Amino acid sequence: MSFDIARVRAALPGRRVDYYETLGSTMTAAAAIRTPGAIVIANEQSAGQGRHGHTWHSEPGSGLYFTIVLAPQLPMDLLPVVTLALGLAVQEAISQVCNVQADLRWPNDLLIGPRKCAGILTQLDGDRVLAGIGINVNHTSLPPELGSIATSLRLITGRAHSREELLCAVAGGVDRMVNLLETEGSYPVLALFTEQSSYARGRRVQVDLPGKPITGTTAGLTADGYLLLDGDDGRRHTILAGGVRPEN
Repeated sequence: MSFDIARVRAALPGRRVDYYETLGSTMTAAAAIRTPGAIVIANEQSAGQGRHGHTWHSEPGSGLYFTIVLAPQLPMDLLPVVTLALGLAVQEAISQVCNVQADLRWPNDLLIGPRKCAGILTQLDGDRVLAGIGINVNHTSLPPELGSIATSLRLITGRAHSREELLCAVAGGVDRMVNLLETEGSYPVLALFTEQSSYARGRRVQVDLPGKPITGTTAGLTADGYLLLDGDDGRRHTILAGGVRPEN
């Protein structure tokens, strides 16, 4: 399915929007852009990036694969909170455009039921933040190795959705969330994330950490956006990074 880049540019006047039919990674292309608010979109990625060196399945014509260049006026140690704010923006856009309520799994995944439909990757680059976002929109199927862990908005709803409308909704939501962080600090974002995520508090999970996984019950977020876990070992852990999933 072709992507109507003219429609997006008309809906986002005054904003730099670069579009590629095929691109290795929108994150790599965005790293060369200094303009805050610029968006790099690819109809297909050959080397889409996920967290921890994983790749992001980027089927042509079906998903949204883009990076927004941000220059938030924030202390850089609040980068984890920026990631949570981006998740809230994507969640809101999916709800508005597709009438689907996605769950937020700390720190950067959006799920429908047990399956992932979107992911976020943030990278600090000097005084900028590169916000990479991938959303499975109109995929009618997924590779066998992803079928049990991923889904698409079309597979969930049984109908196609406008990638252009969804991208514009995400861009607007990101602007609002970053402005909220800049004007009111991290607390409102942390409170919203805790409210909108079933994983933030009271969820039995396993966290994959170097060495061995730990299990426990999530106990909220720290002031700088990290996950608290009351471990089965009797200790309270601050999770800085690691894959979080429901306990087997």
